[in-house]
Amino acid sequence: MLPVIALVGRPNVGKSTLFNRLTRTRDALVADLPGLTRDRQYGDGKIGPRPYLVVDTGGLADDPEGVDSAMARQVWQAVEEADVVLLLVDGRAGLNSSDERVAERLRRSGKAVHLVVNKTDAVDPDVARTEFFRLGLGEPHAISASQGRGVTALMDTVLAALPEAPEEAPGADEAAGIQVAIVGRPNVGKSTLVNRILGEERVIAFDEPGTTRDSIFIPFERNGVRYTLIDTAGVRRRSRVSEAVEKFSIIKTLQAIDAANVVVLVLDAREGGIIEQDATLAGHVLEKGRALVVAVNKWDGMESGQKDWLKREIDLKLPFLDFAEFHFISALHGTGVGDLYASVQRAYDAAYRDISTPELTRVLEKAVFDHQPPLVRGRRVKLRYAHQGGRNPPVIVIHGNQTEHLPQSYHRYLVNVFRKAFRLQGTPVRLELKTGSNPYEGRRNTLTPRQEYRRKRMMKHVRKR
Repeated sequence: MLPVIALVGRPNVGKSTLFNRLTRTRDALVADLPGLTRDRQYGDGKIGPRPYLVVDTGGLADDPEGVDSAMARQVWQAVEEADVVLLLVDGRAGLNSSDERVAERLRRSGKAVHLVVNKTDAVDPDVARTEFFRLGLGEPHAISASQGRGVTALMDTVLAALPEAPEEAPGADEAAGIQVAIVGRPNVGKSTLVNRILGEERVIAFDEPGTTRDSIFIPFERNGVRYTLIDTAGVRRRSRVSEAVEKFSIIKTLQAIDAANVVVLVLDAREGGIIEQDATLAGHVLEKGRALVVAVNKWDGMESGQKDWLKREIDLKLPFLDFAEFHFISALHGTGVGDLYASVQRAYDAAYRDISTPELTRVLEKAVFDHQPPLVRGRRVKLRYAHQGGRNPPVIVIHGNQTEHLPQSYHRYLVNVFRKAFRLQGTPVRLELKTGSNPYEGRRNTLTPRQEYRRKRMMKHVRKR
């Protein structure tokens, strides 16, 4: 097992900046705003003599209430599972009572703790760390997470004190499995669904829109199958997004959709039915070509008439999602959540299915035989053969003549034929139509004297009639 290193401290001391520095990524949101990080974020450490896992946590407030209380539980859970804790303090602001309270609890935890004085790039490091000796956690390490100063020396010291881990098979921790992004509007129950799937309070679920701000990647295994759940921030209409932090959260959500193999779109069954933002978000998933499963949450306790009305709303406003499987669930109570796994697996298998050229061509020929393409200027569109051009989503390339004139109705007909023939349920299917070049295009046919004589005779008879 890789050693786990947790980063803790009060808000705005640079934990997420150090996390990004250690992992050499931009996975954690960073801004000059206290309380930006809320959930635990895991990453592979890249700085130091050996591999390890690093955990970014939320800031510990003095009197946690509401969301801050849930954040504090996440922090101490990270401390409990960590092998080493790095307590970050602010070298510019100096020592305060919050640092002392956190240090006192860490001493009682029995964990190996290293005191890290951050933001020492504009001050004398020796002067900045002097007052932090009072915390009784040994010699403080002065670093600048934003500039990278002292970070390598810090990790050399931290990792040298840990016992050597047994070597693992190459790639044992690299397989992310099926990456499943949970997306939807704010407060539809995405984090509650993630916690229900995992069976623990892994991310903060709170009855307040915008609780989740970052995209949290959570690997787990079920029945021998590896998954990576991606809990994302809620996406609101652009006109309602004013804070810069929320704009970055939405960018992270869109990036998570792009990185996912399967997207679970969570809809709220109780709040006004299907609204424009639901359709917009579904359209973005479709545009990216991701396999899709739709979970209609908060289904429990609804009356029969309300359920029938909502199903009609779905048919009316989301007809372009006819390829996706719909599940009516309650993330809070767990009703129907277990059925999502089978749909996610089917959607994943369909998105990554390999189809041979003879099979595709045979299905295409039968589709053309059953329903001929239309005539264009007196000539029929000819579709000759098909082959696979890509996966996730499946791309089917069809070669023929005048394919650029094929109407959208026939395009949809072919998509439905291929979907049914190869069981491509749960994923969009894209067609690429290619027209072969005519070797005689632009060349004039020169007639022989005999052909010219016969043409004139024919035209003479035509004029008489």
